[in-house]
Amino acid sequence: MKLSQYFKKFFQSSQSSGILLIFCVAFALIIANSSLGNSFQQFLNFHIGFEDLHLKYPVSIWINDGLMAIFFLLVGLEIKRELVEGELSSFKNASLPIFAAIGGMLVPALIYSAFNSGTDYSNGWGIPMATDIAFSLAIISMLGKKVPASLKIFLAALAIVDDLGAILVIAIFYTEQIHWMYLLLSFGIVTILFLLNFLKVKKLVFYLIPGLFLWYFLHHSGIHATIAGVLLAFTVPTNKSETKISPLEKLEHSLHFPVSFLIMPIFALTNTNIAFNNTMIDGLFSSLGLGIIGGLVLGKLIGINLFSLIAIKLKISSLPQNSSWNQMIGVGLLAGIGFTMSIFIALLSFKNEINFQDEAKFAILIASVIAAISGYLVLNLSAKSKIK
Repeated sequence: MKLSQYFKKFFQSSQSSGILLIFCVAFALIIANSSLGNSFQQFLNFHIGFEDLHLKYPVSIWINDGLMAIFFLLVGLEIKRELVEGELSSFKNASLPIFAAIGGMLVPALIYSAFNSGTDYSNGWGIPMATDIAFSLAIISMLGKKVPASLKIFLAALAIVDDLGAILVIAIFYTEQIHWMYLLLSFGIVTILFLLNFLKVKKLVFYLIPGLFLWYFLHHSGIHATIAGVLLAFTVPTNKSETKISPLEKLEHSLHFPVSFLIMPIFALTNTNIAFNNTMIDGLFSSLGLGIIGGLVLGKLIGINLFSLIAIKLKISSLPQNSSWNQMIGVGLLAGIGFTMSIFIALLSFKNEINFQDEAKFAILIASVIAAISGYLVLNLSAKSKIK
């Protein structure tokens, strides 16, 4: 096989983006703990942009708030397509990720609070509530056809609801000031976008340009700007036709490659820039570390499956098609990959406590690794037992 064919096969594989992401995580950790660590951090802190437009930010902000909005746009497009014509088109299927996400936020916060109520760490209760959608979807994609498509969609929908919940928590409890004028302008843009959809405007340019303004206004409102990608996605028109390609499907198709093989690897390199120190290891056995690890690994697993079980027993929801409770356990574990959103909340929780921040970062990293490995193994073993 020619080299070009190897590359083509690699980029077409659903597992490849996950493998690349894990490589970037390992590479970033090596850089952060080498002589290049300070230089790399200086690069991430370097401000670029346009001062006159109030758009001069560090490289890391452009990646986390800018590029990741495109990632959220793609995931939002996939969710909308499934709501219109796929796995989430029935109320029973669409409601399950909402119930699961609520449980996956409440139980981790309660576990963390049980460890840290009344301590100096008490303000970090929001840390284990978040699921890192990029990493969790990357891990489940590595399993390929061993996992039914419905389960991947369930995880994506759950993570979207989870992240929206985390953004609300940040806005209400961790944001010092909301700029209401920018928030009202954002609402105005969303109204215009839905109006364009109602008027059956099909050209993508009429959605993408207002989408840029939506990102700008949301970013300046004080709310995490990645939500702009989800809001934009839900206004892009689609249809139930199998022969006629909709604007949504066109945009979704064009975004898959750059998101999987450019945006997500850059995101991983940026956010795994964690330099280790002795206080981090000690922090694993403190109430902070135990609260974070317990919240992300056990809290997510228990909360997601308990609330899912209640919703199914009450006949409000149903399991994703062709899935089992063993696989739901695997998804519950994968949802414990908190990583970037958890780290972001940790930085907001302990603004003036660098040691607390370092301890929290390391605990989040360890919890996310445990969740990723255990979730992958459970889903892999579940697939093998089904084959037998």
